[in-house]
Amino acid sequence: MPTAPPSSTPRSASTWSSRTNPLHTSLAVFGCLLGYDRIWKEMQDEDLKKLVELVGYKEGLPVVTDPGIIKPRDFIDAVVHERVPNPFMPDMPQRIAMDTSQKLPIRFGETVKAYMASDKLDVNDLKFIPLVHAGWLRYLMAIDDNGNAFEPSSDPLLETAQGYVKDFKLGEKPDCSKLDGLLRNASIFGVDLVAAGLAEKIYDYFTELTEGVGAVRRTLHKYVWGE
Repeated sequence: MPTAPPSSTPRSASTWSSRTNPLHTSLAVFGCLLGYDRIWKEMQDEDLKKLVELVGYKEGLPVVTDPGIIKPRDFIDAVVHERVPNPFMPDMPQRIAMDTSQKLPIRFGETVKAYMASDKLDVNDLKFIPLVHAGWLRYLMAIDDNGNAFEPSSDPLLETAQGYVKDFKLGEKPDCSKLDGLLRNASIFGVDLVAAGLAEKIYDYFTELTEGVGAVRRTLHKYVWGE
């Protein structure tokens, strides 16, 4: 399958590659919450498969620069249809979830900034990237969708980020104003998500994701299928 260009390639090439990596992070965050131990198994889950298609094709692709090496759609096709569903590449969501705070600014922040800078696209139309952001906030609670505690993957900012959700409990409506400081952190998200106008959407998703056992599945299914 096609591989990302080496680091010496022009920035435009690295940019289109970074816009497919969000698919891996999306699977990592929700895979941990839904109890998956392999990425390829997640691609057999219709909700998760639909999520990465929406993040990749619907929201990421419109702002990808074509570097002339391989067409961005062809690259995403290869990732979605060949790479991540391949059982002979037994990667784990727990491994990919490592250092998520360091990956968010490139994998999602650049796309959000591109929408903000565009005179044709509206950042407020983004739905699924904010859903993944909310999923990461839910992940920080370290409670899976069955209500069981799990150990989050290593991340240099894990303790700092978890400090914002430490008072939240599954089944209790969260005071999302406590998350403002985290979402304003452009070093994590690549952009101030409050200033970008995406915070309320993220908070609405997060509130649904924390409603109780099974809420992650219900929320994911509801939004990816537009129900």
